[in-house]
Amino acid sequence: MPNTYDIAIIGAGIVGAACAAECAAEGLNVVVIERDCVGGGATAAGMGHIVVMDDSEAQFALTHYSQNLWRELRAELPPEVEYQDTGTIWVAADEEEMREVHRKHEYYAQRGVPTEILDAAALAEAEPNLRPGLAGGLLVPEDGVLYPPAAAKFLLRDSHSIELLIGRSVTQLKPGELRLNDGTKVVAGSIVNASGALSPELTPGLAVVRRKGHLVITDRYPGYVRHQLVELDYLKSAHSLTADTVAFNVQPRQTGQLLIGSSRQYGAEHSSIDRQIVTAMIRRACEYIQGLGKLQAIRTWTGFRAATPDKLPIIGPAIGPEGVYIATGHEGLGITTSLATAKLLIDQIVERESAIPIAPYLPGRFATEHTHA
Repeated sequence: MPNTYDIAIIGAGIVGAACAAECAAEGLNVVVIERDCVGGGATAAGMGHIVVMDDSEAQFALTHYSQNLWRELRAELPPEVEYQDTGTIWVAADEEEMREVHRKHEYYAQRGVPTEILDAAALAEAEPNLRPGLAGGLLVPEDGVLYPPAAAKFLLRDSHSIELLIGRSVTQLKPGELRLNDGTKVVAGSIVNASGALSPELTPGLAVVRRKGHLVITDRYPGYVRHQLVELDYLKSAHSLTADTVAFNVQPRQTGQLLIGSSRQYGAEHSSIDRQIVTAMIRRACEYIQGLGKLQAIRTWTGFRAATPDKLPIIGPAIGPEGVYIATGHEGLGITTSLATAKLLIDQIVERESAIPIAPYLPGRFATEHTHA
């Protein structure tokens, strides 16, 4: 006899885990199917930056909503999730970028997000290891960081309502039914494809492409960096749809280590380390923190983000198959937006109004998507 559930979720990354937790909180019986491990894949290769972004109104709405959900959840998070209110400093290299600081400050102020403009002296006081001569920055104090794999495991803690099938992969997806690689048949009222960069394998035509990224982590240097530091030119890097790009993005970990990003590559299918990309990433970081090159790196690794053409995730009912939902395409914001994604998804499953407009994230916005055969 097949195993029967209310909801079957494919993928135990941070997005799939958040969706499972939200479904369980609604009293639904949930199964999560994961081919590797909980919190692997892009989740294990994410920086864990809980950040409000303003690239578009829809991006702001989703990131702000989700950050508030993380802040509400914080008291329940165990120590191993390593949640810290580091704040973000968007670093301005020159006066042109300082104009962008003022624009962001006004944008956030109009929407209730506190920020503080730092001049050159205030920036140097906040982060003494940044190089001299930088123009200033924007401090966003409510941004935070956490350790993503531990957060995913925490979200799947409800063993009474959530069953985990680890080391299994889905070979066939049909409305109301999944076939697994071991021959198991899973029957569910609703199915959620939350398999990240692999999601088009189960939903052909999904407007998602793989985008490779590298991370480097150092030995322990407590206090060397105090805030999440991101260059204001970061969005230019993030917007490139074809070229390999790097940007200054450094995060202090609770362990005293520094997590160094970021890079983006299209068309890179192998998970191996690209030394040229890592070198370019480190050089870019050293342009902002000159002493960084003297620190000891202890590990470098890669992951694949699920990217969409409009930089927004795909959340909602798949085109065609009844009872199949999509939760993917979060690119570099999956950790931040996982909780809001889960809320928006369950709102659609149980047919209730969402806290923010759902239209910008619906699968139907991409004409290239078509029904699963």
